[in-house]
Amino acid sequence: MRIFTFLLLLTFTISCTTKQEVDLIVVNATVYTVNDAFAKAESFAIKDGKFVAVGTTQEITEAYTAPEVVDAFGKTVLPGLIDGHCHFYGLGQNLQVVDLVGTTSYDEVLERVSAFAKANPATTFLRGRGWDQNDWDVKEFPTKEKLDALFPNLPVALERVDGHAYLVNQKALYLARITEATTVAGGEIVKEDGKITGVLVDRPQELVDAVMPKASRSQNIASLKGAQEVCFSYGLTTVNDAGLDKSIIELIDSLQTAGDLKMRVYAMISNKPENLDHYLTSGKVKTDYLNVRSVKVYGDGALGSRGAALKEPYTDKDGHFGAMITPVSEIQNLSKRIAGAGFQMNTHAIGDSANVVVLRAYKEALQTIEDPRWKVEHAQVVSQGDFDFFNQKIIPSVQPTHATSDMYWAEDRVGAARIKGAYAFKDLLNKSGIVVLGTDFPVEQVSPFYTFYAAVARKDLKQYPEGGYQMENALTREETLKGMTIWAAYSNFEEGEKGSIETGKLADFIIMDQDIMTVDEDKIPNLEVKATYVGGEKVYGE
Repeated sequence: MRIFTFLLLLTFTISCTTKQEVDLIVVNATVYTVNDAFAKAESFAIKDGKFVAVGTTQEITEAYTAPEVVDAFGKTVLPGLIDGHCHFYGLGQNLQVVDLVGTTSYDEVLERVSAFAKANPATTFLRGRGWDQNDWDVKEFPTKEKLDALFPNLPVALERVDGHAYLVNQKALYLARITEATTVAGGEIVKEDGKITGVLVDRPQELVDAVMPKASRSQNIASLKGAQEVCFSYGLTTVNDAGLDKSIIELIDSLQTAGDLKMRVYAMISNKPENLDHYLTSGKVKTDYLNVRSVKVYGDGALGSRGAALKEPYTDKDGHFGAMITPVSEIQNLSKRIAGAGFQMNTHAIGDSANVVVLRAYKEALQTIEDPRWKVEHAQVVSQGDFDFFNQKIIPSVQPTHATSDMYWAEDRVGAARIKGAYAFKDLLNKSGIVVLGTDFPVEQVSPFYTFYAAVARKDLKQYPEGGYQMENALTREETLKGMTIWAAYSNFEEGEKGSIETGKLADFIIMDQDIMTVDEDKIPNLEVKATYVGGEKVYGE
């Protein structure tokens, strides 16, 4: 008996001493690894910010020891979610202006703006974002007369929810030197009876932007940190910010280097001469937290403000085709320049005309490029014959909640025939082999679970319509999760380091309250993240 006890203790001692020391172990979880086999696991070990082993709870606990062990008690664990198209910095900025999302009338917009002005008397330029006339009983663009009466001496600029139109008052027009004689290519200064209404669509907005006070460094830092806090609460660990200037990219890098910003950012540089001249000459920037290797270009405007460029006139506005923000010749030249520099081109294209312009330019520029992974951002209305342009080289990057936000009025804009090629996520997936999913926040809400629901159920948050919207283009849950993890990572040239829970990859993961892959469909929008980890460090949760 003594010999048996001695041998048992000796075996226990040897087994303990042979265990590998790691930083964190997660056990008793339902882990969707999103590896090639879409396999499930129970446990994993993390060291130095990376997964070092993935397996069963028994396998991991027998081989590893750690000062911290997280018992998931059967909860679902997913790879950290990637938002394939958003405006991270813009979200932070919006936290500091009037929130107009969800307003049901122009009068409600005015009430919110007035309340904000009273609460912030030191404001020198009043800004807001989020109105959408399509949600109002009167669905026409608002006009500036009431704004002029309320704010005769304070400039006001209220941005439409899609970011492609402003409503401004006369004081802002005066500062921007916009008159009835002003003309700007690539957009519209909306007029009625020859007089400016105050609505500026696309490029004319830049005249107002030029006279707005510039945010200070401290305000920009507050914006980035505020956006990070919101995103972590929804399980986002990487964000693809669709359009940043050099100064903001460098600020993000400095904050990440100092440990003050832990969000991983795939930064698309804004298509401006100073940005292109710098990055296309100096080259790509890559750290564990920042990736700069792409250019964001605007092809056209938005469908909701009738700025999307269509091949045939808008069904609900005779003779109106929308407009290209970036001229066709410039898109062609940019494609060649960006390809020559080895960068990725990511172009906003909503209307069928804009999509085919971008797709043709891509095809021409990429003839000799082996693995470009160029993206069409939104790919919203595509003519049936143009789907064949999508392939392994040209990837669709779409936002499912646009379909469920726009479905009430989109067919009015484009008609019954063209709507069949709109929000066609499954058709795009079948052509390209992958589809990247994002939110486009703050145009839409930040929650990736709204994205998941819209992709799978094709319904809005009121569970409308019964049976789903154009369900032939719904995605499966597996396809949707891949679009928010490994496919998004692939589109960023980062599939070797993130997007799945596998040995050697960055330890970005989230713990959910319920199983997103099996929960009743209509419960998906209300799912909650219990904890978010970046590089094995908890950045959100109790």
